[in-house]
Amino acid sequence: MKRVLLLGGTGDALVIARRLGPAHVYSLAGLGRVPADLQCEVRVGGYGGAQGLADFVRAQGIGLMLDATHPYAAQMSRNVSEASARANVPCWAIRRAAWQPQPGDDWRDAAGWSDIVAQIAPYRRPLWTLGREPLAHLDDIPPSQHWTIRCLDPHPGNASATIIGARGPFSVDGERALFTERRIDVVISKNSGGGATEAKLAVARELHVPVVLLKRPALPPATREFDDTASALQALAQWLHPDQLLTKAPV
Repeated sequence: MKRVLLLGGTGDALVIARRLGPAHVYSLAGLGRVPADLQCEVRVGGYGGAQGLADFVRAQGIGLMLDATHPYAAQMSRNVSEASARANVPCWAIRRAAWQPQPGDDWRDAAGWSDIVAQIAPYRRPLWTLGREPLAHLDDIPPSQHWTIRCLDPHPGNASATIIGARGPFSVDGERALFTERRIDVVISKNSGGGATEAKLAVARELHVPVVLLKRPALPPATREFDDTASALQALAQWLHPDQLLTKAPV
């Protein structure tokens, strides 16, 4: 029996996980909620690096790893690539295309945290969509700024920060309302690609709000790479026995 280890935590991964039967494993780092509607096995937590992942793959009889982690989860992708070589098991990967600027966009690239902070210094009402990283800097917010931080889970803010716990997809109307209510004058984001969180870019363009984008990390090569979930699922359907991939997602 062929077994797939799907490494995820993204919307792309969840689409695939909902098509996997009980023989397969969906692996999550532990951040966010664990889906309750899956037929595959769900594993939460780390592996102890590339060697630990390779040991797990061998012990569980995994025949294929599919890396559908976030484009910025570079260390995990490196571990998957190295474990693939150590366990002699192929590694497929979904490499989601980055967003591309459109006419009217005001995008500025940033190399890291200090670069971001320097670039947003002239602004007063930043919207952070980097995930949890800004939460470690709540005591460092300049007196001239009030941060709005959106991440997956609620978190206490302070007098200088409002934390919004929410997960995409987000609509243009909803993002426009958020920008207006919070008086957003700059957005900080990862260039994640995909449609789930792209609406903020459309609203920033519409309202002439600049966007500071954290540069994407370099990712290791995979045995086979896909641009989207549809092509990955098509390849899985060819690799697996016909009864190991659900014909449609559970309702």
